[in-house]
Amino acid sequence: MKTAFESLKNYFLISMPQLRDPTFQQTIVYLCEHTPEGALGIIINRPSDISFIDLAAHLEINVLDYHLSDVAVFRGGPVEPERGFILHSRENPCPNELPITEEVSLSASFAVIEDIAKGKGPESFLISLGCSGWDAGQLEDEISQNQWLVCEADLDVLFNTSSDLQLSAATKMLGFDMSRLSPDVGHC
Repeated sequence: MKTAFESLKNYFLISMPQLRDPTFQQTIVYLCEHTPEGALGIIINRPSDISFIDLAAHLEINVLDYHLSDVAVFRGGPVEPERGFILHSRENPCPNELPITEEVSLSASFAVIEDIAKGKGPESFLISLGCSGWDAGQLEDEISQNQWLVCEADLDVLFNTSSDLQLSAATKMLGFDMSRLSPDVGHC
């Protein structure tokens, strides 16, 4: 019996210990889009060796906000790793943004990076290179194989929790400690 489709847009995917793909081991993915045709998300807890200052220099953008020197650029996933994606709060409309919720949007706009560098960008943001994608039915299959836990996204975990604490913060939302899970899976 086929069940009705339920979108997981604005949810976290938390990788389970048995997920063997090294790209996704011990990650949290924020789902930006999820339809019967597939899903798109950003890994939010995998910082790269690239800082915002490095990215701005590569793009020839002058950084006026000195607070950005400690901001990391994340590895958002294996799809289009050379392309930048910005998850950000929605205080002000940004060019070509994809609204996810009333509070969060996804953008790939150069103008958003420029605004952030000038200190005029969104209050909360996460910049990634690359994204994560699933074809129709693929994510649902992975969830049914216990490769992912799913929980509603929390903006504090998304934007205000350091990347090394996000996995434990997200699993605590579900009421348990991830370090106590076994990588072995049993099916009835």
